Amino acid sequence: MKITANIRINAPMDTVFDVFTDLDKLTERVEGITKVEVLQQPSSMAVGTKWRETRVMFGKEATEEMWVTELTSNKNYVVEAESHGTHYRSEYIFEQNGDGVDVTMTFEGTPLTFSAKFLGIIFSFMAKSMKGMLEKDMMDLKKICEER
Repeated sequence: MKITANIRINAPMDTVFDVFTDLDKLTERVEGITKVEVLQQPSSMAVGTKWRETRVMFGKEATEEMWVTELTSNKNYVVEAESHGTHYRSEYIFEQNGDGVDVTMTFEGTPLTFSAKFLGIIFSFMAKSMKGMLEKDMMDLKKICEER
């Protein structure tokens, strides 16, 4: 399963990148995230940073451990996770576009086990809902960026 979401943010690149990578304020900024617990420092996002994130998904709370595998300031970052036999990879790409920033987020789930492959078929029907959730997260962050 692969989902892509895009958003245009009318704010400087430094502001956008800082807001998107600030783990300490994530629960204040993204409505769907209820708890963030940094497990491996630094708490500012950097390659190797690891945290446990709890969010509301489809009406229920779900907690996953995530870690940063790539980060180039003001360009991109990649977050990965493994859960229920699936490897997840989320990449955020930031591109300057005139006075604003275009952000593209790609979320991909790769099943590693037979049961995860079977569940992947079921979850593919939920891709539209997942995309809506990811777009909502990005809208929450856009609002913060544009208010600064």
